[in-house]
Amino acid sequence: MSVFTFIVLPLVGGLGLFLYGMHMMGEGIERAAGAKLRSILEFFTRNTFSGLLVGILFTGIIQSSSACTSMVVSFVNSGIMDLYQAVGVIFGANIGTTVTSQLVSFNLSAYAPVFVLTGVVMMLFMKKIFAQKIGEILAGFGILFLGLNNMSSAMGTIHEIPDALAVFSKVSNPVIAILIGMIVTAIVQSSSVTVSIILLMATQDLLDLPTCIFMIQGCNIGACSTALLSSVGGKKDAKRAAMLHLAFNVIGTVIFAVFLIFGMDWFTNAVLAISGGNKGRFVANTHTIVKITQVVILFPFSKGIVKLTHLLVPGEDEKIGYREQLQLKYIGGNNVFSPATAVVDVSKELERMAYLASENLNRAMNALITLDEEDIEEVYHVEENINFLNHEITDYLVKISQTNLPVEDARSIGGLFHVVNDIERIGDHAENVADAARTRIRTGCGFSKEAIKEMTVMLEMVNTLVQYAVEMFRTNTEEHLDDIRRLEDEVDLKEREYQQNHVDRMTRGECKPEGGMIFSDVISGLERVADHATNIAFAIYNNDPDNTSK
Repeated sequence: MSVFTFIVLPLVGGLGLFLYGMHMMGEGIERAAGAKLRSILEFFTRNTFSGLLVGILFTGIIQSSSACTSMVVSFVNSGIMDLYQAVGVIFGANIGTTVTSQLVSFNLSAYAPVFVLTGVVMMLFMKKIFAQKIGEILAGFGILFLGLNNMSSAMGTIHEIPDALAVFSKVSNPVIAILIGMIVTAIVQSSSVTVSIILLMATQDLLDLPTCIFMIQGCNIGACSTALLSSVGGKKDAKRAAMLHLAFNVIGTVIFAVFLIFGMDWFTNAVLAISGGNKGRFVANTHTIVKITQVVILFPFSKGIVKLTHLLVPGEDEKIGYREQLQLKYIGGNNVFSPATAVVDVSKELERMAYLASENLNRAMNALITLDEEDIEEVYHVEENINFLNHEITDYLVKISQTNLPVEDARSIGGLFHVVNDIERIGDHAENVADAARTRIRTGCGFSKEAIKEMTVMLEMVNTLVQYAVEMFRTNTEEHLDDIRRLEDEVDLKEREYQQNHVDRMTRGECKPEGGMIFSDVISGLERVADHATNIAFAIYNNDPDNTSK
């Protein structure tokens, strides 16, 4: 009973505090700065080396290689990042993850209450969400070290139990040590947690230093489980991105294990010397040195590792065509889900939906003139897809709004609801034009050359506006802001001008009433499409556009 009370309970309780502190700190960082960090990750990964540096920085800040690699898997799944960009970030994440063990090795437990108190005060009394998240980070940091202190105290009493010491002595086998590190890390989903526990055990003389080194190797492989799990059901490249992480750590572990067979004593003595004889610092420095060495060795072969993943995950994804079954491409179903990239993924799906709606409008306008029945049927088929996307994306937005999104992403959810609605309305106008084409076929009514020319001019203006609006939405910039405002005003003027021209033609008897009614409806519909496109462009801002959805 005393063993349970004085060792097991404090050890389990300390581990719980440590895990909660890690989670709280990581979640606070992701919510406070996740969107900005994600933008950095997107922008500065144009080549493998810059990706390496960004991976180090990103993971060092959020204290989780698992979160970083899962985000990379999501980016690859969405097509934002290719595998050659991803490999650098993943390599860098493996170095950045060692920051946690370095912090733990300095043993800041004495200051933990200060961090907890400061963090809680900020969480309770600060009004700004960003400040509250900073408080969450500080509180999590303090709780983490309180947990470490509890675990350290509990481990200190293990020396009084011979049976427990005998169990630890059996872990000295390198293969067993690697397996234990791998399995425990896969369970807790964090190599930082496992390495920190190894650090405490080394400090308490429960594990010898060579065993610690081999367990760290196992931790590195076990850390791949999060990315592998997040890629399940994702696209081929998402699976390959996860395999990049696994291949790096497995190959790196094999190389380092071979080196240790011949140079264990030299390596142990060298690292212990630079650690000032401190065993906790030895574990942290070993973790860092192993990761840096692996990156230095494998970085020149990064393209080869990418090619290896194509062998491990062969084949290509099936492309989604207009006439295929209704399905999502970037969100829901088997796609990778990560709160840190959920808004990016849904934006990609919205961009695809906008493309479908725009193409469908042009298809419908072409069918209105040519009376191509195959085009008319295609319009209705694509409209079913657009309605499906509208329903699924809306449900997805509701779902992710209830998760812990980065603060900036959470603020954008309302605008995204408006965007999906405006795109769906553009699709409805395309369907209205298809209905008009059917009316023409049934009644045999026609258009004058002037009417056809005016509809063509108006459609070109609307197409340009839609293109600018989608681009502005996609890039989240004001690049086309003035052009959109100008075009929207011009479309309004043209709509009034063409409606008057239509009345004049009707008065002169140049246009039959049936065709005239269709023309008027189509011109009005195109003007409304321009309004919806303008709404899409302005959806990313707090201020609303002058015009509203009609």
